[in-house]
Amino acid sequence: MLKGHLVIVFGMEHYNPLGLIRTLGRSGISPVYIAIKGRGVASSKSRYLQTVHYVDTVEQGYDVLLKEYGALPLPPFVLTTDDDVQGILDRHYSELKDKFIMYNAGADGRVTEYMDKKKILEIAQKHGLKVLPTIAADRGVVPENLEYPVITKAMSPTEAEWKKNVFICESEEELREAFEKITCSRVLIQKFIEKKNELCLDGFTIDQGRKSFIPMGTNYNYLIRGYYSPYMTAFNFKDKEILESLEALFAEIGFEGIFSAEFIIDQDDTLYFSEVNFRNSTWNYIATFVDMPIPVLWCKAMLTGEINQEWNKPFPEKFTAMTEPIDYGIRVEGARVSLAQWLIDFKTTDVPFYLDAEDPEPFKAMVNNWRKFS
Repeated sequence: MLKGHLVIVFGMEHYNPLGLIRTLGRSGISPVYIAIKGRGVASSKSRYLQTVHYVDTVEQGYDVLLKEYGALPLPPFVLTTDDDVQGILDRHYSELKDKFIMYNAGADGRVTEYMDKKKILEIAQKHGLKVLPTIAADRGVVPENLEYPVITKAMSPTEAEWKKNVFICESEEELREAFEKITCSRVLIQKFIEKKNELCLDGFTIDQGRKSFIPMGTNYNYLIRGYYSPYMTAFNFKDKEILESLEALFAEIGFEGIFSAEFIIDQDDTLYFSEVNFRNSTWNYIATFVDMPIPVLWCKAMLTGEINQEWNKPFPEKFTAMTEPIDYGIRVEGARVSLAQWLIDFKTTDVPFYLDAEDPEPFKAMVNNWRKFS
């Protein structure tokens, strides 16, 4: 299918690479997995894998990539699922570009540059996307004239434990208290709104961002303040203005690869651009179930230089997906719904991220280590 090119999945043990591996496997592709050890083992148990390399760090995985696969007759595809992995490949792009086919923006460090949340917000606004008022500040420095509430974020997803730097602050006093807990030296401070929902758009680009395929959107089925939800509904996204703005953004960056773009939806349905993840998204696995395997289609498009818009397939109405252990922990143990209601949702969801009768071992491994995954 991919003309003899090997496919390598490089990322931390997580349900993100699991969906990617299964998408490839369902298309007849047996990938190699460079698995960075995480909280538990799941993805590496998939039956679709031909080889697994366990490593402790991103740097060790990078060494394995070069040593084992850096001199093959045909350059392998490298599909990343982590920002840290994408970052190290991006910074070494000139060294790797003739050895591998990977997500890139045509120059060393160019993708990493736009992982900076302030910079991606600026280019998004330049191309017509709405953004919330945002200030970058040194930790401990409270900017003047802030309109509260605000939310704090790390400047980049590659910051260590970046999720622990997220705080919703209703006042200057709360912001000062948050600074005592925040670990990053530079902080993004953004106006916080009580969202109606969120929108995540999944797709890919080729030809240094000049051609794009953005077939899928997702909304959340319940909301978590300041965070995402592990239970969602997928649909075909058709807002031409938003799509054209994203296409212009990727063309200016020069990015070619798989991505997800995130938006906050205000109570009046205004879409505010939030960020781009320049690597495989967990959610794009959903599209595999409507015969739209996004990672495989990207590989094909990279080889041919063309995107076939007939690849865009319709989603059925109310097409749902669930990250089972996280959703259970939040909704059942968090007393949002009864166990009976959760079981109904679990049994009727169209895409469970772990459960798969044709590839059962990752689900078994997750159940055996339930607390690590929830």
